[in-house]
Amino acid sequence: MEFIIATNNKKKLREMGAILEKLGVRALSLAEAGIESDAEETGTTFEENSRIKALAAMRVAKLPAIADDSGLEVDALGGEPGVYSARYGGDKCRDDVERYEYLLENMKNVPDGKRQARFVSVITCVFPDGREISARGEIEGEILREPHGEGGFGYDPIFFVPDEGMTTAEMTQERKNEISHRAKSLRIMAEKLEEVL
Repeated sequence: MEFIIATNNKKKLREMGAILEKLGVRALSLAEAGIESDAEETGTTFEENSRIKALAAMRVAKLPAIADDSGLEVDALGGEPGVYSARYGGDKCRDDVERYEYLLENMKNVPDGKRQARFVSVITCVFPDGREISARGEIEGEILREPHGEGGFGYDPIFFVPDEGMTTAEMTQERKNEISHRAKSLRIMAEKLEEVL
């Protein structure tokens, strides 16, 4: 059986592909399926955007499709950047560092103890027969005042996980893969897929 993974992001392809492989499924990227572009993310929640991307790929390829949407929610900013995590700050923020510096600037007056945040990952799988499966994973943490660590990407250098005593940028890749929001949503998705396949 073949599935489309609605991304060309190599890291996501590897993570999702490994889980599907254990279930006897061959995973194809958008490029391998001959699909030119990602669907436009017009949703206001991770669930909506994940579903939009999966449905778009499934309709073109006529195969089951799986997609994820993920980002950072900061309580003191009313849940921002949320679904706009990768585009936070618009044109004035061209890369990860500029985006997290922009976030830190927006939080400069937020006191310690009020800087709670979470990384969220929602994965949706849709089938041509209309079945849909969704899984959500989260990891709780706090936003630091300055970056720590060289690993990871995105907001990892400013996302401190109290239970680990470090940022996600300071963790080994192995540890991050065990506790991350995406690892959690992937585990839940694997369990749900096992039941239906």
